Amino acid sequence: MDEVAKARDPAAQAGGRPVPSAGPPASEHAEVAGHSAADAVGDGQPASAVEASPPAVAAEGPQPSPEPGKPRRLLYVTLPGCWGALVVGCLSFTPSLLPRGGIVQGLIWGITAAIGYGLGVLAAWIWRAFADREPRRPRRRSWTVLFISAGVLVVVSFGLGQYWQYEIRQLMGVTDYSIPLVVVSPFVAAAVFCLLLLIGRGLRGLYRWAANLLNRWIGRRAAHAVGWILVASLAYLVVSGLLLQGFVNVMNSAYSVRDTMTAEGIHQPTTSLRSGGPGSVIPWDSLGWQGRNFIGKGPSVSAIEKFTSQPAMEPIRVYAGLASGPDAQSRAALAVKDLERTGAFDRKYLLVVTTTGSGWVDPALVDTFEYLTGGDSATVALQYSYLPSWISYLVDQSKAREAGRALFDAVYGAWSQLPPDRRPRLYVAGESLGSFGGETAFSGEYSMANLTSGVLFVGPPNFNTLFREFSDHRDPGSPEVQPVYQDGRIVRFANDPSKDIPPNGQPWDGTRVLYLMHPSDPIVWWSPHLIFSQPDWISEPPGSDVLKGMFWMPFVTFWQVTADLPFATGVPAGHGHTYASEYVDGWNAVMRPAGITPQDLTDLRKIIAGEN
Repeated sequence: MDEVAKARDPAAQAGGRPVPSAGPPASEHAEVAGHSAADAVGDGQPASAVEASPPAVAAEGPQPSPEPGKPRRLLYVTLPGCWGALVVGCLSFTPSLLPRGGIVQGLIWGITAAIGYGLGVLAAWIWRAFADREPRRPRRRSWTVLFISAGVLVVVSFGLGQYWQYEIRQLMGVTDYSIPLVVVSPFVAAAVFCLLLLIGRGLRGLYRWAANLLNRWIGRRAAHAVGWILVASLAYLVVSGLLLQGFVNVMNSAYSVRDTMTAEGIHQPTTSLRSGGPGSVIPWDSLGWQGRNFIGKGPSVSAIEKFTSQPAMEPIRVYAGLASGPDAQSRAALAVKDLERTGAFDRKYLLVVTTTGSGWVDPALVDTFEYLTGGDSATVALQYSYLPSWISYLVDQSKAREAGRALFDAVYGAWSQLPPDRRPRLYVAGESLGSFGGETAFSGEYSMANLTSGVLFVGPPNFNTLFREFSDHRDPGSPEVQPVYQDGRIVRFANDPSKDIPPNGQPWDGTRVLYLMHPSDPIVWWSPHLIFSQPDWISEPPGSDVLKGMFWMPFVTFWQVTADLPFATGVPAGHGHTYASEYVDGWNAVMRPAGITPQDLTDLRKIIAGEN
């Protein structure tokens, strides 16, 4: 009988040692939302797990399996995480650079709330590590305080957010406003938050599976470390290699097909002064969608004569598309041949333009140049990608650099062989990613001054090498939003070129280099450094179309400005990344054309604004 009793006694079977119960330890019933969350913990869910923090996960050790028939719940939440999501999510309503609709606000709200949730859970894990204690189950009163605080903070933040959005719309003259989309924004935020939470927990589950598998062959700590490295590497490869590269390949294929088409109203030129026309060494079919748009448009001779009240010449336009040559160097050489064929080097003005993304050239940039020169000009451009600007901005920076350098070197090589008294005045221009490519032809301000007659760069991305060099080393006391570099001797910056360009009263002789940038242009101010460091353009007095109440916050400001990028051109001219009539005063400042009066500039602004 004693042996039978001993056989039935688990403790006796274990040599007198107590056997753990099948349920999880009480320490796991901590920091979980409501009864459903507590049930999840009781089922074996680690309530204190830091969502994506490998140290916290490793600290938890092996997790008990859920009871049979009770699956793990993935959407439980912890109290510290909820506080983090609440506080950081409410901060997403603070003003950014551009007005945003309800859907965009919901996306940013959800992303920032997910970031806040992770930070809250991580902070709780760090505090417990220093306190050397296990997680504890929060009192009901703690959840009550959270719910009441959430109701107050969300309502106040939401109301302030709508007020700030109203102020931004007033600054920019934006009239579009959809109340239904604003009402939908909380639901969008909740969906985004849950999706990111599920992704984080999926990665955590994969990490635990890998760690448990590795623990069969190596030590527990090593298994957790190697497991985290494997999962982190896999996530990186999936995002950068599979998702991102796959997306780029799909978009590249789609836009390569579009590149074979021609926009409605665009026809092959009948003049020999344009690429693709009679006698051109560059076939019309090889120009691409944007190249044919560039060649097929532009001011007519009669339009130029109407503006100048003088006889005008037909402007020359040369363009080489991706299909025109196998690489940037061959396309640049072909473009130079077409310049020589059209007699471009006999004109008074010659403009080299680096395109953006899919080969787009801002019509306002070139049209203004041709009006101010009376048509006695030639413009040359080169395509380097099929992708639109916002994708090229991320993946084609090296191609922009190569194309900008190849085109300028080829043009300059032919131009420099001419007698000095027969050379046209050589200018360089680029907008957005085009300014990035255009900069690569120069090593600094003196290089620009020695090699050109003038440079106009518009909406330069924050990663532009020379733009950052000039801005970072600006004269003391000048703001980053409109810096002064070396007393403005060669390089100057303007938010509104129709006004005085600082520094006032200082000489600006010889070659002029001008950067145009709106204070509200996210292309100019976006940088990964926004995640952890406050830029000067936020700490200093803001520009004319930026709210004074805008301030910097880690992570939050980065995501807000990132969200502004896709909508940078969706605002009225003179704001964001929309430049039009600014080219008139910008080119006038750089070129200093003779005989142009203030009334002429006013008339030309209206012409450019109407055409574009």
